Amino acid sequence: MQPCVEKIISCRCYNPAMFTDIQVGDKVRLRKAHPCGGFEWEVVRLGADIGLVCLTCGHKVFLSRRELQRRLKAHFPADAAPTENKPAEK
Repeated sequence: MQPCVEKIISCRCYNPAMFTDIQVGDKVRLRKAHPCGGFEWEVVRLGADIGLVCLTCGHKVFLSRRELQRRLKAHFPADAAPTENKPAEK
């Protein structure tokens, strides 16, 4: 009996290493400001397109993965600890 050999399916048009690993709950900063003035967005949906909610006004938009990667300036994973500068309590 021959051992099971897994075949890797590859496509020349898609490179998974090219896209940032984004999960629901992550925060992202886009290059251009939303008309309300906000740059910060939260990821609320993953699929063929990615759903984002503006953290300033609450507006929802859907971008393809490729479009989000092109517009992305910074990515803040949800599991990362917030880096707020809080004054020391006495």
